[in-house]
Amino acid sequence: MGIFLNPGNEGFRSALRSQIYVDKTGLLEYTNAVLDSEQRYICVSRPRRFGKSITAEMLAAYYDKTCDSLELFQDYQIASNKHFREHLNKYDVIHMDINFFRGANKPEKKVVDKIQYSVITELRECYPGCIADDEDSLQVALADIYKTTGAKFVVIIDEWDAVFRESREDERAQTEYIDLLRGLFKDAPSKKFIKLAYLTGILPIKK
Repeated sequence: MGIFLNPGNEGFRSALRSQIYVDKTGLLEYTNAVLDSEQRYICVSRPRRFGKSITAEMLAAYYDKTCDSLELFQDYQIASNKHFREHLNKYDVIHMDINFFRGANKPEKKVVDKIQYSVITELRECYPGCIADDEDSLQVALADIYKTTGAKFVVIIDEWDAVFRESREDERAQTEYIDLLRGLFKDAPSKKFIKLAYLTGILPIKK
């Protein structure tokens, strides 16, 4: 269990302890249906306070293979679905909040470097010997892991648009970030190692 790789289920457990929790586990029926399909790339654009981050925590808790989340979901809608246990805690999850990396780095252009360094560091611990010592590209690291082990990843990015909202004048940071997203979700090799991609934010994605 790590910070970004397989972060566990405590975030979702905390949400369930809240005085008001709206059951959104029905979404998992849809995400399970699109795993490994052309529809596995999902972006949810909604105003603040619509529960996007809680939903991201739910997805992480459901798919993360390093924890046991049966008790967290057994009283909610998804538990009645016939595929509920088939995908429960079966996959590697990479969960990133882009605001975290922005806050930890100045100037903005270092955000992408920090994202890749942080996640690759945890990937090396989980998959020793699969990533070259000098590799600093996240998409290449994931491709190398898939080539060696066949492992696929559920990638969850919360506040995906933070770089564009908060760094509107920094075209270099935006370009580097778009290149990262393109490598993870658009380039042909990514189709081999992405099981599901789920992005949340405020801004809509456009070409």
